[in-house]
Amino acid sequence: MKTLILLRHAKSDHPPALSDRDRPLAERGTLDVPRMGRRLHARAVRLDKLISSPAVRALATARLMAAALEYPPRRILVDERLYPGDASQLLAVIRTLEEQAHHVMLVAHNPGLSELAHRFAAQITHLPTCAAAAFEFDGAWSDITGVDFARVTLETPKGS
Repeated sequence: MKTLILLRHAKSDHPPALSDRDRPLAERGTLDVPRMGRRLHARAVRLDKLISSPAVRALATARLMAAALEYPPRRILVDERLYPGDASQLLAVIRTLEEQAHHVMLVAHNPGLSELAHRFAAQITHLPTCAAAAFEFDGAWSDITGVDFARVTLETPKGS
């Protein structure tokens, strides 16, 4: 059984002098990630691989989530294809995952993340900041668009 978790970066700040890629997390974002991490940890989420967008807010989210899930921060992979990351770019990253990685989290951005989650599960129409959509399935990463998901869950900072 494989698990893919699509995690939208936490709430970010919008300082006028910074580019979109350099925007940091807002105070609410730095509070939401550890809370979400504790909830995922309580559900026994364990990661084999954590891949993040290179944007400052996404990488900060990934680092905070790694700490909450006891994932070594030095093992966080940064993939340029996740920024800004449309759904097809995200899918390309997923399809190239090694088969021995069974539990993978991508930290990325909307609208691509919500679009991909919706492709996988029609009931998911929008991922708010710091939301985690998890998809469990039997099959190969390269065939993810053709699998039947055994379970789909959506966790948001305000509750499932």
